[in-house]
Amino acid sequence: MLARTADPIVAIATASGRGSVGIVRVSGRELAPLIDALCGRALKPREASYLPFRDADGSPIDRGLALHFPAPHSFTGEDVFELQAHGGTVVLQLLLARCLAAAAETDPATGRPRLAGLRVAEPGEFSQRAFLNGKIDLAQAEAIADLIDASTEAAARSASRSLSGAFSDEIHTLLEALVRLRMLVEATLDFPDEEIDFLQEADAAGQLVALQSQLAAVQQRARQGALLREGIKVVIAGQPNAGKSSLLNALAGAELAIVSAVAGTTRDVVSQTIQIQGVPLHVVDTAGLRDSVDEVEQIGIARAWSQIEGADAVLFLHDLTRSAAPAYAQADAEIAGLLASRLPASVPVIDVWSKLDALPATQPPPDSGVSLSARTGAGIETLRRRLLEVAGWQAVPEGVYLARARHVQALSRVEEHIALATAHLAAHAQLLDLLAEELRLAQNALNEITGEFGADDLLGVIFSRFCIGK
Repeated sequence: MLARTADPIVAIATASGRGSVGIVRVSGRELAPLIDALCGRALKPREASYLPFRDADGSPIDRGLALHFPAPHSFTGEDVFELQAHGGTVVLQLLLARCLAAAAETDPATGRPRLAGLRVAEPGEFSQRAFLNGKIDLAQAEAIADLIDASTEAAARSASRSLSGAFSDEIHTLLEALVRLRMLVEATLDFPDEEIDFLQEADAAGQLVALQSQLAAVQQRARQGALLREGIKVVIAGQPNAGKSSLLNALAGAELAIVSAVAGTTRDVVSQTIQIQGVPLHVVDTAGLRDSVDEVEQIGIARAWSQIEGADAVLFLHDLTRSAAPAYAQADAEIAGLLASRLPASVPVIDVWSKLDALPATQPPPDSGVSLSARTGAGIETLRRRLLEVAGWQAVPEGVYLARARHVQALSRVEEHIALATAHLAAHAQLLDLLAEELRLAQNALNEITGEFGADDLLGVIFSRFCIGK
């Protein structure tokens, strides 16, 4: 549910803990009485003033910079008042409490509370108000949270492009093309007896082809952006002592998992997020897959299969030093069969041959899969490139904007509706009503991305994930 948008709100807008600077932010209407109570005078719009922040008895709580951004020229589109103080936890809590107390005090000039109804902001409420007041669209609002949460430089730069409106501009370009087509179709429906065929004269078929081409380009960049934001989950699977933990350590560049010659050392899930060309990969090391009577190891194996079944890609590790042994090869074949039966066809399984450094010089490595040595690093870079391939990553850094799974799904629905619209157009006048409906549905799906209209519960979910004060 959306927050009470008429209430003035206040929050500490910087991260918790100690820091050199901390910010308390207020957003609402007619903030002058509250500003006077805290600062002792009016503030010049958009100009920083260094002064004491006053307590109820006039004594200073702290000294710092105060700023006033009158509506609509502010982040939220409302009046915004900021106190930039020293970043101590106690100091900021005192200023927050003082704002709330001063808001409830009677203003001598009016006889009314200085700022009636002031309350602590809910998560993401400042950004939510910026969206509701038309300062940013929904995709840009999400980009704020993505920029804060970015785990790689590429993700941060892409989120910044989304925040600046690069993604939204492309969506609006698609929307404009859809609206033009809808106008043509509606005109044909409204004037069916006219001799001029509006759709043929305006090359509606050509416009649909151009729209499909534009949409494909946006989809490609959005998929890349979703990869930068979400990454993929890669699970390392195989028999005990195949080198799974060594591979995790080699990919991560750190000793994260215990490595031992004793089979079954890894009994629980060990995971680490790494980045390859800016793409986050969530790599999971699992217990060795085998029949075991050990109760603890059985739990680890069950957890391993749970991770495997939720993977976006699986690295099936084979020990080159044991691959010729009949029992080992038979066990690998059984695991391969289980992977094929328990994984969707869309989840790639990459065969990885480990311990290349221990392979005799006279024995060539297999032609299929990736052969490597976690000890020497040979083949690790090849595996990294292979992982990017299966993830669908293409290096287009300047054109990528950060996107979310819901954006990609919405664009897929647009693609489906446009395909149906193309089929209806080919059937000419008999299916013009259906053509108009498919174009309308395509426009609705695009509007979901920018939030021009949508369900309140969708907005609530999105903004509830923000931090307080943002």
